[in-house]
Amino acid sequence: MSIAVSGPIVLVGAGNMGGAMLGGWIRSGVRGGDVLVLDPGPPPAMQKLIAENGVAHASAAPEGVAAGVIFLAVKPQVMEAVLPPLTGLVGPDTVVVSVAAGKTLGFIERHLGETAIVRAMPNTPAMIGRGVTGAFANARVTEKQRALVHDLLKVSGPVEWVASEADIDTVTAVSGSGPAYVFYLVECMAEAGRKLGLEADLAMRLARETVAGAGELLHQSPDAAGRLRQNVTSPGGTTAAALAVLMADDGMQPLFDEAIAAARQRAEELAG
Repeated sequence: MSIAVSGPIVLVGAGNMGGAMLGGWIRSGVRGGDVLVLDPGPPPAMQKLIAENGVAHASAAPEGVAAGVIFLAVKPQVMEAVLPPLTGLVGPDTVVVSVAAGKTLGFIERHLGETAIVRAMPNTPAMIGRGVTGAFANARVTEKQRALVHDLLKVSGPVEWVASEADIDTVTAVSGSGPAYVFYLVECMAEAGRKLGLEADLAMRLARETVAGAGELLHQSPDAAGRLRQNVTSPGGTTAAALAVLMADDGMQPLFDEAIAAARQRAEELAG
């Protein structure tokens, strides 16, 4: 796949997500010379990626440049300071893409003006090309811009466009924060095994590989998650005994309902 850009892609932020996106763009055919990274201190891995691919780098927004895309890959807590210096980069054909949790279209417009904006929420598996991203575009985003943003986002995995901006906060709670829930599941499984007598390292290896393998099976199989669960569960067997606890009225579902609602609420609070 080759991504065609009509103006420079300005990547604001050189952290893990910025690095994942830049690496994906390069692999997908974006020329390094078409990208400008704005960050006062890129980490060593990002510095290497920039140098090896002829990517431009600056600590502050240059004058006289109208970006094709401005990709905001910074934490929501610093957006208030980051946005005002970028106003000079916004031209009539610029589309702004933000991956900052909670920061609304209105917040961005107050700083950059009434322009085409996409709010997107990827997750950390984007760093290995196995992420998933939810996205919402405001009314000023053209079909051509939306297609370009879709191509830029899908280098890290599937892109799902949602029906309303409010849905982005729910996407953040489900998939944006979701990898942490899975990692914690591994910790819980390993700890349960340790409490029942396994060596801690062995319990962790078993839990880690089980979750990784189940995830890969889910990725490759056309079957729904519920069907895959049923395939593992023999009536009256060990899996059924465990699921009777996990699927009880006070089991995992109400706990996840509460956890994901808390994450969504926090995303809303970050709107500022």
